[in-house]
Amino acid sequence: MTKPIPCPSGEIALVPSVLSADFSCLRRSLKKIEAAAYWLHVDVMDGHFVPNLSFGPGVTRAVAGSTSLAVDAHLMVERPLEFIDVFAASGARLITVHTEAQDCLLCLKAIKRLGIAAGAAIRPKTPFRSAAAFLKEADLVLIMTVEPGFGGQRFLRAMLEKISGARRAINVSGRKIWLQVDGGINARTAGLAVKAGADSLVMGSAVFGARDPAGFLRNLRLKLSRGLVCQKKLKKF
Repeated sequence: MTKPIPCPSGEIALVPSVLSADFSCLRRSLKKIEAAAYWLHVDVMDGHFVPNLSFGPGVTRAVAGSTSLAVDAHLMVERPLEFIDVFAASGARLITVHTEAQDCLLCLKAIKRLGIAAGAAIRPKTPFRSAAAFLKEADLVLIMTVEPGFGGQRFLRAMLEKISGARRAINVSGRKIWLQVDGGINARTAGLAVKAGADSLVMGSAVFGARDPAGFLRNLRLKLSRGLVCQKKLKKF
């Protein structure tokens, strides 16, 4: 069994999305980043909640069986409650559901009953106040900084205010909750998200497209921890 999702510790957790991994040799692709990543992110899309199809529990099981890293199944589906058990059984140690999907609160409670971490995700057009009610159950809040469905989109700078608001709400709650950002995150935009309050960044093509994926992750985390990502260079992305 893979490791559980760690609790927030003040460090920046860089989380590669396997949507951009090399599936012709999945195990080798994941081994390249195993020592430098915090956990892995699996995007699950049903073609209804978002306009794309992607992975199911079989791929999640294959990912979990190819690494010692914990696996997060991000369910971008209309009826997530119907899939909680099967993705937990596939090896996911964190299951993230959308606040806009059906029965989100019931899903979070069902996930927690299985003894794994629960995440609440928010689409760009959804105001954070509608998700604040889920903070009592969530171990992670995911702010989407692109419209979910396809990789390679540009970071929506307008989401920075929402990230900052979410950080304030998490701090007020007194609970240890990850604030994760997903969408258009790369070496240039990562600093914006962290400065706004994020402590977990999902990254796909920026990681697996790098010549040295593990080196990219280590170098970026070091720069973020030292505040060396220069905001002046982030005007164009």
